[in-house]
Amino acid sequence: MFMALQLDLHTLELEPDGEVLRIWFNRPESRNAHNQQMVQEVGDLFIALNSQSEFRLAVLGGRGKSFCAGADRKEVLSEPANDLEARYLGQLGRRAARAIEDCELVTIARVHGHAIGGGCCFATSCDFRVSTSDALFYVPEVELGVPLPWGATPRLIHEIGAARARQMVLTSQRVDGITAQAWGLVHEVVEDEKELDSAVDRWTERILSLPAMSVQMSKYQMRGYSQLSRLGDLSEFDGDASTRAIKTADAQARFGNFG
Repeated sequence: MFMALQLDLHTLELEPDGEVLRIWFNRPESRNAHNQQMVQEVGDLFIALNSQSEFRLAVLGGRGKSFCAGADRKEVLSEPANDLEARYLGQLGRRAARAIEDCELVTIARVHGHAIGGGCCFATSCDFRVSTSDALFYVPEVELGVPLPWGATPRLIHEIGAARARQMVLTSQRVDGITAQAWGLVHEVVEDEKELDSAVDRWTERILSLPAMSVQMSKYQMRGYSQLSRLGDLSEFDGDASTRAIKTADAQARFGNFG
């Protein structure tokens, strides 16, 4: 049952709708910028969803003006107790992204406004992505002096190919919804947010009209292939590298001036 998830969520809002669970990033005052608690809750939730059979499909969206505007740069974090805790915290994003990707439910990202950094990674981790034409997909990490973490680089390569992934990652190119669809990052693009829910509903209705077991097993097969074809995501190197790089003077200066 839905209540059996038994999660104490503060940054996410859950909206059950029959066999669909609508999951909302719920920090609209910060354009759903992710803090440490949100990243932890995303991972916990999508892992917990594997232990229930009430829902077949999850829709991930954002309350307010954006899907997820990347890291909350106003968050003040306490110093980790030791290097092992620092490493654990540095891997929370990878854990959350993998939890979305490995979830037994079919997942759809409902993207409007900003999908920046971790927000872009959350969207890319979903099975399908539907966005508005003016949505912004952007991974600014290299521009900020750190490598892209969360296993996002191999995931982007797998979804849109190495050439386009280099364009997004190495040059920190901003991509709107129309371009994202042309590149294969988005499955359907609509004019504005008014049309977004209707488009997402069409996707959910189509998926729910298909046999549950064959859909789930087909997703399982595709997941197995994708994991074999991007061995880079088997390593936790990018999280470790990002944790180290963010301490450099160049990264500190760029983060301070970003926005």
